Amino acid sequence: MSKLETEAQPVSADTTIASGGKPTYRPEVQGLRALAVLMVVTYHIWFGRVSGGVDVFLLISAFLLTLSFIRKVEGGRALELSRYWLHQFKRLLPPVVVVLIGTLTATALFVPQSRWSEILSQSWASLLYFQNWLLAAESVDYYAGDHSTASPLQHFWSLSIQGQVFILWPLLLAASALLAKALRVRFRKVVLVVFGAVFAVSLGFSVIETYGNQAHAYFDTRTRLWEFALGTLLALALPYLKLPRSLRVVAGWLGLAAMLSVGFLLDVQGQFPGYVALWPLVAASLVIIAGQTGSRFGADRLLSWKPLMRLGDISYALYLWHWPVLVIYLIWRDRQEVGPVGGTAIIALSLVLAYLTTKLVERPLRSSVWINRNSRRAALVIVLCIAAVAAPVAGWQQGLKVQAEKLAAEALRENPGARVLLADYQDFSSPGAQLIPTLSSLGKEWGTLESDCSNLDTQPTDSLLEQSCMASVPPAEPEKTILVLGDSHAEQWLGALEPLAKQNNYQVVSLLLGGCSFGGYSDGREAGCNDFNQAALDYALELQPDAVFTVVTAAHPVEPADRPVDGLPEASETLRQAGIPVVGVRDNPRYEFDMIRCAESNGPQSEECSADVSGKLSDPIMVASYFAALPGVELMDMTDLICPDGTCVPTVGNVYVYMDDNHLTTTYTASMIDEFERRFHAAVNW
Repeated sequence: MSKLETEAQPVSADTTIASGGKPTYRPEVQGLRALAVLMVVTYHIWFGRVSGGVDVFLLISAFLLTLSFIRKVEGGRALELSRYWLHQFKRLLPPVVVVLIGTLTATALFVPQSRWSEILSQSWASLLYFQNWLLAAESVDYYAGDHSTASPLQHFWSLSIQGQVFILWPLLLAASALLAKALRVRFRKVVLVVFGAVFAVSLGFSVIETYGNQAHAYFDTRTRLWEFALGTLLALALPYLKLPRSLRVVAGWLGLAAMLSVGFLLDVQGQFPGYVALWPLVAASLVIIAGQTGSRFGADRLLSWKPLMRLGDISYALYLWHWPVLVIYLIWRDRQEVGPVGGTAIIALSLVLAYLTTKLVERPLRSSVWINRNSRRAALVIVLCIAAVAAPVAGWQQGLKVQAEKLAAEALRENPGARVLLADYQDFSSPGAQLIPTLSSLGKEWGTLESDCSNLDTQPTDSLLEQSCMASVPPAEPEKTILVLGDSHAEQWLGALEPLAKQNNYQVVSLLLGGCSFGGYSDGREAGCNDFNQAALDYALELQPDAVFTVVTAAHPVEPADRPVDGLPEASETLRQAGIPVVGVRDNPRYEFDMIRCAESNGPQSEECSADVSGKLSDPIMVASYFAALPGVELMDMTDLICPDGTCVPTVGNVYVYMDDNHLTTTYTASMIDEFERRFHAAVNW
């Protein structure tokens, strides 16, 4: 959402610049911004599709920023970058702080504790403008149909990119000014070369990255720079685009129609922000080029409509509010989508909140004579804004940490987990003991090892494996080496493998890729997964571990089946011929619902959250027979500890068994250590 009005102009005014350098009022740009936010809001709330409206915001923000700096440079005025940055973030941060505090308050009231840790972490990322990189690292699915599983702060990704560009663009423009002066060429020519290069390089990178890793590319600043660069190039070209009125009328309506229809006419799934994003950007550019036509038939008549202009005034705050209101409503109502009535109510509430935020916070601070008197006061506003969010977030996180530490200290007695299933175990836990892991710390329940593989004598050389390789750190020369291969279902067993290795002075090395079970080539896998598995197999042959550990079946959330992993016989045969045994653990049951949410809503022993194991997995005799006939693979079946007495339940021994609908908590797998170690050693005959 652009807040790049020039320093002296009101929020509803946008400017272009004539060849003579005088600013000219451009109400149609304000209207364009209003339509863009309406696209984002309505597409998010009612259609569950990407509208292209955010891309328009990015274009407009760079367009306005460039005009402001061109006017300064060509007018011989100092750029004063520090003053610009203070002024910019002094205006941007106060509405952000209001929305963050409001979202945190609603989180405490309506959001399950299992989501708190994620939202608190994203509060920092949103406040400090690195939300996009956090989401990119997690490869969040921006197109997911169920918005109730999304973070209420996820939409801050675009604001984070803009914040980063608000730092980068002035630096590039200032460098261009210095270069133009040194070379004695026109400033505009240097800007054209610099930002033309940014456009070309970033667009090329965006196309490649979108094709190879779209989930990451969507949030990557580098894949978005070309959209800002196009706005800069448009600002440079605009004074020279002198079209006849009739053509400008056509261009305005053509651009408007193309911009509004992009979400319906294009299947943007998996294609944004690649070249497909040119559609809404070129469309918006046509509207800006059309400008004020002076014709009663021009699109600018619609865009200059007073209600639309007023909506443009609150567009920044509306963008900030609509997403948390939507997501928290869905969480509160336990729904995946809203209907026409609910959607209308969400939009109405968002409009009211946006209006109040703009009137009571944004405008008073922006127009305050006292604050605008010098840069130190602007800096004070920024510091106070950061502190207003940092204090409650840090305090909340510290409270959760203290709670988790207290429970961890009592866990051996109060939270035995799978140990209660052992025949000789004496349970001394207190009635009503609190369950672990704490719902706020579920994000830490993914299995992990202590180090990367840089200290191994035999390190993976394939680039596909370098970022995925992790290793334990044994206290002495390891007696055995265990290589863990597969996906997140193999990863969850690190909770048991890591303490097993410590107790026995083993080395554990892991090569894991989400959604990529280990096996030989299969047409049912994505090409990237097949490539990763082949590289992992090659590394296993080079490393020569004493055993390979992996998950050898794949359960289904609906069907009562866990079938052997595709390509497993071929991969295990290759390892067998190299003298490397495979210990294959059977997959755990998967569900259509989130076990943690179910336990939160219905209680940890609720029948609604329980299932008979016969309705979740294949006949164990059939599974055992299959693997008994598969040379080189020793089956480990831990189902009896996951589903005691044939019933799968959310908690065992005051420990949550599942962290979502299909992954075990590492707290629970760690509680299996005694029986896991016995069965593992029996499988490898160590």
